[in-house]
Amino acid sequence: MAVSIKLMSIIVITLGLASFVLGIIAENKKPASGTPIVGKGVVICNYPSDPTVVLGIFSIVFLLASSAMGYCSVFHSYKGKSVPKSVMFQNTTFTTFFYIAWFTAGLAAALLLWPTITEQMHLSRNVHHNLETTCPTAKTGVLGGGAFLAFDSALFWLVTLMLASNTRKDYFEDIKDEAAKLTVTAA
Repeated sequence: MAVSIKLMSIIVITLGLASFVLGIIAENKKPASGTPIVGKGVVICNYPSDPTVVLGIFSIVFLLASSAMGYCSVFHSYKGKSVPKSVMFQNTTFTTFFYIAWFTAGLAAALLLWPTITEQMHLSRNVHHNLETTCPTAKTGVLGGGAFLAFDSALFWLVTLMLASNTRKDYFEDIKDEAAKLTVTAA
């Protein structure tokens, strides 16, 4: 099966949707706080078993895969015909959406990484010398926000891919028209 723009767009959206779903599930499964167990001069935080860190990591992986596929799909040579990058970036709308897609992907990665790393640190460093600790977890809502931005990023990659498709068609039509003009003037 040949790689087509339609197939690439389905792959980008599917990966973005997977990132979104995993991020939302991670947000919903995150415990509100741990249970403090007071000992001699320390507090040990006991957290319930939850898949937040694993789901957060998978959400980040799917976001990166979606963005990588989005980038590759924009500049891929479909049907053996490639378009120079300089031609793509002459289209202002394409350029705008291209950079918005990268920006939202970066922001989504930051918002998914921050609570995932923080939650892992809370789970692994659960002995505190402050006797008044409340056994916190990662900030609530950040994973969900990152999940929404991951899906937004996939949608922006989809729009960028559609604009790239239009730019490709215009480029090949211009080449065809120029070739026809040269043929008429040569005759």
